[in-house]
Amino acid sequence: MGETLEKFLWVGLGGAIGASARYGLGGWLQSRFGASFPWQTIVINLTGSLLIGLVLGFANVLQDPTRLRLFVAIGILGGYTTYSTFAYEGLMLLADRRYLPALFYVQFTALGTVFSAWVGLVVARMLTGGRA
Repeated sequence: MGETLEKFLWVGLGGAIGASARYGLGGWLQSRFGASFPWQTIVINLTGSLLIGLVLGFANVLQDPTRLRLFVAIGILGGYTTYSTFAYEGLMLLADRRYLPALFYVQFTALGTVFSAWVGLVVARMLTGGRA
């Protein structure tokens, strides 16, 4: 198998896993909290950001992190996180003239995901003795 094809397969397999995880978790959260506010998207984006910080932090200490980056960071987490959904849901809150919830949603998601990625990287550094 060619190197390029192998990379596409790693990303594709990871993407299928991530998208399935997003669908399952999103549905479960919506069944618990309702559909009036997109909590499921916030939770998915925060956990995806946390995980990418962890994964890429660990990848930094590996000699050849290519497969880990392809399969987990690009594949699984690329399929799992939902920024296109975030953009649409923010737009729909604005279209419904729900300005305060829209402001909260956009700000909390933007700041929360950056913070979550930072926490993930800090944890990776702690677990690798500062090498991440």
